[in-house]
Amino acid sequence: AGAAAEARFISSAKGKGLFATRNIRKGETVFVERPVVSSQFLWNALYNYRACDHCLRALETAEENAQRLLGKSSLVLPHPEQCSIRKDLHQQCPRCQVTYCSAECRQAALEQYHQVLCLGPSRDDPTHPLNKLQEAWRNMHYPPETSSIMLMARMVATIKQAKDKEWWIKAFSQFCSKTANEEEEIVHKLLGDKFKGQLELLRLLFTEALYDEYLSRWFTPEGFRSLFALVGTNGQGIGTSSLSQWVHACDALDLPMLQRDELDAFIDQLYKDIEKESGEFLNCEGSGLYVLQSCCNHSCIPNAETSFPENNFLLHLTALEDIEAGEEICISYLDCCQRERSRHSRNKILRENYLFTCSCPKCLAQADDADVTSDEEEEGEGETDDAELEDEMTDV
Repeated sequence: AGAAAEARFISSAKGKGLFATRNIRKGETVFVERPVVSSQFLWNALYNYRACDHCLRALETAEENAQRLLGKSSLVLPHPEQCSIRKDLHQQCPRCQVTYCSAECRQAALEQYHQVLCLGPSRDDPTHPLNKLQEAWRNMHYPPETSSIMLMARMVATIKQAKDKEWWIKAFSQFCSKTANEEEEIVHKLLGDKFKGQLELLRLLFTEALYDEYLSRWFTPEGFRSLFALVGTNGQGIGTSSLSQWVHACDALDLPMLQRDELDAFIDQLYKDIEKESGEFLNCEGSGLYVLQSCCNHSCIPNAETSFPENNFLLHLTALEDIEAGEEICISYLDCCQRERSRHSRNKILRENYLFTCSCPKCLAQADDADVTSDEEEEGEGETDDAELEDEMTDV
């Protein structure tokens, strides 16, 4: 069964789009995609959200996950057999001790980028150039996190290790690029008002840690800004959670009604308690670059959505409606609450975060609506920030 979707060039204003090559039914998986490169967010890792260093699979058991998020080590989860975590398969890099979910991931990381990035015995040495780079990034980019300097580091390391360097450079050049002014805006969005000074500091640290003659352009001020903007524009949030895997498995259990009600009540209460303790930060989170997914344009009435049902970096694109052959496949960059707001509010968020004005059917239909936000919207205006966008991006 050939691919159900392909990327096509639309126009210089819109760039590429993803189109159905055959009829797709509602609920169908359009494709499953692995990223060319991905990385866990740095604060997320620092706060002990333990994930495979390669595929971001959560490494804690569902019970350990719940205990940590609750701050309560005595919690016992029912149905422990529904937890999918296999600790017997976990492996560490023998030199630097980062952990992988399997021998396959350890090998894949080693072959693609880890030889260059392995800190060996310097893992806890704050003066190591890679550690200095990570520390500087954490000090500039607090949670909720939307990007990681390590995604760029893995891109460089991948090319450094590659036999066919041109193939990888071509792979990375498929991602949408922006004009110099748009790049400035994206970097400004990621780094805030101090961005010029911070970007220069990052560039110097990045150069100290990773400089490569073959990629010298990426280390110039313009090239580094472009690389930074590429990751900022195309990075897709990834979220994994052994607890949510366990919940999905429990939902599928065939139980007598009384037991079903008890289990549902237990899970509801668990999530309420976790929210009090840990807020919205439930998942192991990171970001990745996905060739096909990055071609998906936004619509305020999307016909597809992304998710990570395998508890790792494999992205599933699922149809929300029937899609006909030749039709464009669109996802939403906004969460459900944001999609319900006025056209004016939606476009304010899209312009600020993604630098475009939406012209989907819903926005065109509302084009004559007044350009004001309703009173309730005014109150909520300040809250629709990266945290919500990030939530949407990393939903599991």
